[in-house]
Parts: sequence; structure tokens; C-alpha cells
Amino acid sequence: MSTVSSDRPLRTILRAIVVLALLLGWSATVGSAAHADQRAGRQAAIAVRGGDTLYSTTTRCTVGFNARSGTTLYALVSGRCAQGAQTWYADPALTIVVGVTAGVSFPGNDYASIRYTNTAVSYPGEVSLGAGTRDITNAANPAVGQSVCHVGRTTGYRCGTVQAVNLTINYGGGTVYGLFRSNICSEPGDSGGPAFSGGTALGIIVGSSGNCSSGGFTYYQPVVEWLSAYGLSVY
Repeated sequence: MSTVSSDRPLRTILRAIVVLALLLGWSATVGSAAHADQRAGRQAAIAVRGGDTLYSTTTRCTVGFNARSGTTLYALVSGRCAQGAQTWYADPALTIVVGVTAGVSFPGNDYASIRYTNTAVSYPGEVSLGAGTRDITNAANPAVGQSVCHVGRTTGYRCGTVQAVNLTINYGGGTVYGLFRSNICSEPGDSGGPAFSGGTALGIIVGSSGNCSSGGFTYYQPVVEWLSAYGLSVY
């Protein structure tokens, strides 16, 4: 009497393998979606304001002000700082891309614009004061005797008055024209910080003399010419 072998166990094993593969694939898909949601959540919680820092592979620059042209948003930063950098990130680990360099002018001027490309991150028209924020609604040229405040990454939020306008200064390997000066001290690391009077943007920190221990003064790149050059407005 002959014995007929059955392939039922084999079919059962194959079905189990297929089911397992499908389950593993589904789990991987769910895991990827969860990670994507987590990344989106982290980015949605990020806001880049004036006074905050953006990072590239070669440098880090302080945002002076946020600006816009229509619905496209930009960061205004020091031109000397932004030279040679192309892609910008919101974090020092370079994991959250926020924009690309749109234009740089240095020497002669000291300004650059970064076009924001990541719509998951927010870009308020404010400057960070350390404790709280200041809403920036317009821009103007500075006037001698006008009150002015600035925010530096090193020395923080400080206020004083405009001492002089239309100055020419040589620094950083080039001559820059049309700067203004205040009696507010600043120190290394403050460059690029926003200077404003109330809710009016005036300029960004580009240089200084002295320090905040013995006293000093600060030079700024005015923002009105800059906005005009790039067709932008603060908001």
C-alpha cells in the first residue's frame, strides 16, 4: 500500500511567512508614519524670530528681522556672516532645514537675505528679547538722538540713543558705508542682532568698540536700504 504525502504543512508554513511579512511591512509603515508625525510636530513647535540663530555647515548667524515679499518669507542677516553659506537650519545639529541664501552684499553693505522654505516652521514678525518678544510692524531710517534698543546673542537686550548716522567703517576685510552708531555696548557674538525703536526696525549690529564692562558703542547696518534692495517689508 503506497503512502501519499500531503503538501498541506508546506502551504501552512508559506501562508504564515506571507502573513508575517505583511505584518512586518505594516509595522514598518506605521513606524515611519509615526516618526514623520513626530518630526512634523517638532518643527511646528519651532518659531524663528529676530534675535534667534540660524546654522549652516560653516557658520551660524543671528536673524536681524523677518521680512516678506508677498507670501514668501525671509530672514535678514549680516552679509559678512552669510558669505559662502547656502542651506540654513533651525538647530545646531543641522536636522531641520529652514531656508536657503537668496542674496548677499558685503563689502560696501553688510546684509543678506535667507528665503524660508520650510512651511512647517513659523516665522513671526517679532524679535526675541530674552524674556518676552517685541512685535515689529514697520521700518525707518535712524535719526540722531532717537532712542534705540538692540538684542545681542552675547550681551542680551540693551537700550540707548543713536549718536551718528551715515558713517563709513572698515572691518572684516572691507569698507562698509552708510552705517549708524549708538552708545549701547556690545561684545563678540552680538553681530547680526536686531536694533529697533519701539516696533520700528532700524538695523542690525555689525561692529562695536569697547565692551560692556568698561563701556563702548555699536555700529549698525540700516535696514530701510536693505529692504528696498530686496523688495521686502517687515511684518
